Amino acid sequence: MKPVVRVVGLGPGDLGHVTRRAFALISESPVVRLRTRQHPSARHFEHVESYDEWYERADSFEALYEAIVDDLVALALTSPTNEVVYAVPGSPTVAERTVELLRERDDVTTIAEPAVSVIDVVCATLGRDPMSAGVRVVDALGSSEDFRGPSPLLILQTYAPEVLAGVADRLPAMTEVTVLHHLGLDDEVVTPLRAFELASFARADHLTSLWVESLRSAGDAMDDLVSFMKRLRAECPWDQEQTHASLTRHLLEEAYETLDALEALVRVDAGGRRDPEALDHVQEELGDLLFQIVFHAELFDEEGRFNFASVADTVRHKLTGRHPHVFGDVQVTGSNDVATRWEALKQKEKGRESVTDGVAWQLPALTLYTKLLRKAVLVDLDVETGEASRRLALDALSALSLDALSVGDSQSSSVVDDAWGDALSALVSTARFAGVDLEGVLRERAMNLRDAIREKEERT
Repeated sequence: MKPVVRVVGLGPGDLGHVTRRAFALISESPVVRLRTRQHPSARHFEHVESYDEWYERADSFEALYEAIVDDLVALALTSPTNEVVYAVPGSPTVAERTVELLRERDDVTTIAEPAVSVIDVVCATLGRDPMSAGVRVVDALGSSEDFRGPSPLLILQTYAPEVLAGVADRLPAMTEVTVLHHLGLDDEVVTPLRAFELASFARADHLTSLWVESLRSAGDAMDDLVSFMKRLRAECPWDQEQTHASLTRHLLEEAYETLDALEALVRVDAGGRRDPEALDHVQEELGDLLFQIVFHAELFDEEGRFNFASVADTVRHKLTGRHPHVFGDVQVTGSNDVATRWEALKQKEKGRESVTDGVAWQLPALTLYTKLLRKAVLVDLDVETGEASRRLALDALSALSLDALSVGDSQSSSVVDDAWGDALSALVSTARFAGVDLEGVLRERAMNLRDAIREKEERT
């Protein structure tokens, strides 16, 4: 007959949460161990040895738990009753890694005694039925990915302010989180905080957990937007008539409107101001641009070719491969190294012969020339330094010949003296060296000129 490890729970609070059976087993069994004395109920079992000292010696929690399991099995083998009683905080069946490891052993029988769990106490405190509410129990230390719905979430293992800070990083900053601390004890605290405030709760310990009633994740929002798009296609005559071709101009317009909104916000932020209207405008324009992508994806879905989910998965998989320094073991020395590796990976992935393959030649000329200058650097083509480019620009400007009279629109041409090209390309090269986006600079000057024109019109 296999030896037995009988696991009992101390409940999530004081002695009132310990069942009579658990109390009797701990009090009367010849071989008993506590996982830790860091629990209110443990003070009632001073005669029982614990594994607290093992925590200090262990290299990791996993190594510690494996060592505890090995010791429990050894104790059961030598016990006069062929059994050891093992007392853990809370319930043996909720968030107890040592019990999972015990169940994996084939040289011992593990019996988990029923106990009051943290789920019971939390739901009783908040007046919630875990089944009807659809509560999901998650481990604060189980992942570094953002928390996702459906909610509500009960987040466990939040035993320190630094763990709370980690939780905060995985939630939208304004998410309301209820901190549940020492439930059922005299110093019980139930307080709502915003996610960004969580690290300020300095009293967090092993009897602290978190409740997130409502979590609106990006996944939820995208699912709703795709469903919204499907309804428009089913019920709106205008949306039903649209095709990829008819939507092309809208995609371009929305992209430019988004760019305009972003640049306006950048100018406001650069001035040290905060403009809620400018921020709202960016959010609105980003939404309009996103909707165009969802619209095209829906059309492709109707054609049975692909859908929005595959679009999102494709770009994520592609960018995972393009970031081996994040998702692999590649070491990089800085952003320039990342850019060089990016181009090499893209060439290999696409089977391209040149770094210029795949360049969108319809880009605005200033942007296109700047992009090609960056490509030139990647293949070690000689490109002038900033100072050399500045001198070339000045020399080229000096060499320009101008007529006394202004030329009309009908006479404008791109077939001009080479000095014009020399001056412009040298200026673009200088800007690239200095990290200046000339396209954005010129667009901003255009907006300033627009304002000046309007002011002039108002005065006349």
